Amino acid sequence: MSFSICAVVPHFNHSLAIEPVISRLSEAELEVLVVDDASQDAHRKRVAGMQAPGVQVLFREVNGGKGAAMLDGLRAAWLAGYTHALQIDADGQHDTGDIPSLLREAQAHQQAVITAAPIFAEDAPPIRLIGRKLTNFWVAVETLSLSSLDTMCGFRVYPLGPVLAILGSYRPGLRMNFDIEVLVRSIWEGIDVREIPSRVSYPSDGLSHFRPVADNALITLAHVRLVLGMLIRSPQLIARKLRSSDIESAAAL
Repeated sequence: MSFSICAVVPHFNHSLAIEPVISRLSEAELEVLVVDDASQDAHRKRVAGMQAPGVQVLFREVNGGKGAAMLDGLRAAWLAGYTHALQIDADGQHDTGDIPSLLREAQAHQQAVITAAPIFAEDAPPIRLIGRKLTNFWVAVETLSLSSLDTMCGFRVYPLGPVLAILGSYRPGLRMNFDIEVLVRSIWEGIDVREIPSRVSYPSDGLSHFRPVADNALITLAHVRLVLGMLIRSPQLIARKLRSSDIESAAAL
């Protein structure tokens, strides 16, 4: 199957911010699938008006969270015949100028997940940065890795076949825990994860749907599950790392 990619954009009450995001995706010659997660009527009507050749909107009737919207979007992209999907948030935080870099890396490494490694500006809320550092620590534990992989950045490219197979093998978190779980479980399954540095901004008038208490609780529970999963898989993960080290040592000789 040849390389074929579209963009999947989860949307909830961001109809003003999403318009320039869609415009930049279209400029990159990407077909765009917006998944509206039961937004308020005014936002649903506005985003419905953005449908055009190359831009489709899928409407969810019940709000399920970012993960639920992404899962619906990834499945729809696969059924439409795409091999890959670019995930990007609707709120304009991600640097759309880095889309070509992610696409080039995805085409060069078609079995890998390509994810942005966020570079934060001074406007980043300190509490969010602390939370990310904690998550990065636990992800290093869960993957038995010394890397500082950021699993919370929702700007990435998925190879749909392998990733949907993973998502079909367990019950994924459907809110802000989705991004973390799918990347950790991809690593567990031996999928290569490659990073591209990309700036992230937090506009002063931006609207965040992150729920400090509820979402942090879900993320904490996700890490508990992932640590337990790591312990179960640790022999397999350690053996894979040893094989990888042996291969690298042999290549260096």
